[in-house]
Amino acid sequence: MISHLLSTKFLDLDEVLEIFDNAKKFLEVLSRPTKKIPILKGRLILTLFFEPSTRTRTSFEIAGKTLGADVINLSVSQSSTKKGETIKDTCLTLNAMKPDCIVIRHHISKMPEYITNFTSAKVINAGDGSNEHPSQALLDAFTLMQHFGDLKDKRILILGDVLNSRVARSNIWLLKKFGARVSLCGPSTLVREEFEKEWDVDVYWDVDRAIKDADAIIVLRIQLERAASAWIPNTREYSIFYGLNRERLSKNNNVIIMHPGPMNRGLEISSEIADGKNSLIRNQVTNGVAIRMSIFYHLLAHKDNITLPT
Repeated sequence: MISHLLSTKFLDLDEVLEIFDNAKKFLEVLSRPTKKIPILKGRLILTLFFEPSTRTRTSFEIAGKTLGADVINLSVSQSSTKKGETIKDTCLTLNAMKPDCIVIRHHISKMPEYITNFTSAKVINAGDGSNEHPSQALLDAFTLMQHFGDLKDKRILILGDVLNSRVARSNIWLLKKFGARVSLCGPSTLVREEFEKEWDVDVYWDVDRAIKDADAIIVLRIQLERAASAWIPNTREYSIFYGLNRERLSKNNNVIIMHPGPMNRGLEISSEIADGKNSLIRNQVTNGVAIRMSIFYHLLAHKDNITLPT
């Protein structure tokens, strides 16, 4: 069993399916008027986000509190790192306060793995640079399986800024474990030819051709904060050639649409598609809480043989 959740690359499929099975039970808890079960009562979870986040941080907080844990959100802008303290010393200090789990997002790739050297707490990677975002990939695969039942030979297209996307990397590793056929599409500056051999995926630069046979499309946000102008001429041109809209999807009316958020409406996806009948975007958000509840349970309570709610 995993000690930390740092990547999807080396996750065991049976372990993933166990997380999914428990997430189904936690979805039932979230549908109750009183959303509280004491599975993690007395446990301390710290969230440490060095990058902005709304849905991921809130999702982890709700997940932990629903399970009865104490969740402390640490404000990095007011932390000692702003005074020059190293991340090592920050983690050693936090570890002395005896947390059970640290959820970290950081702009430097591999930082979550690095801090496991300085804490006895379980560490969950909530996004590290352009490397990985494993909990997002888990909720994406869970959402797809909820819809399709089985992902074997399903054609999943990841569309957009793959180069800078930690979501894409985690999804590629995980979806291929389920036997899905993964393809990538975007401008050649963001979806490079070498990705085909590196990740054993299909690469397209023609979006209409890529969409034609897809069973599901995971649309990626154009990361304007990461100097998008270096990769695309301008946002208007990207929207024209790669934006997802009704006209573009008219050749494949049954394709499922997903997006990890936040969305740039009118840029990578139109509002009518984001809010349309084929969209599972809101399902992703709900499932995200259940999946993160299951991750906490798996890391912090699984060995205690606690009976899950039925």
